[in-house]
Amino acid sequence: MTIGEWVIGEPVVAAVAAAAAAGVPGVARVEPGLFGLVGSLGRTLRQQVKGLDPAPTEGVRVSFDPDERVRVDVDLVLTGAGQVAAVAQAVQRTVAKAVAEATGLAVAAVSVAVLDVEQRGGW
Repeated sequence: MTIGEWVIGEPVVAAVAAAAAAGVPGVARVEPGLFGLVGSLGRTLRQQVKGLDPAPTEGVRVSFDPDERVRVDVDLVLTGAGQVAAVAQAVQRTVAKAVAEATGLAVAAVSVAVLDVEQRGGW
């Protein structure tokens, strides 16, 4: 028997990353920035044409290094319940761990962009 190639697609990694990021305390939601909106629109149209349910990946972009390590970019809105830098670092750690455990891929970097902070009751 010949062992064939296996591939883990970017949408799989993005879905794992989105779920992990959304579960971090202080994260209100994973939300696409401008680049994410354009990619999300194209992905949604392809999925509708094929009759597929869209995966919850909005706000997450995935790319692979030449050495097959994965890079993840996450766009977030925070609740304002914690220090922005501390929540962003927690998202980086949580996403890197979840992607590595769920896929077996090596994670090169997790970049976090905080797009907004929901102000609840003032600062």
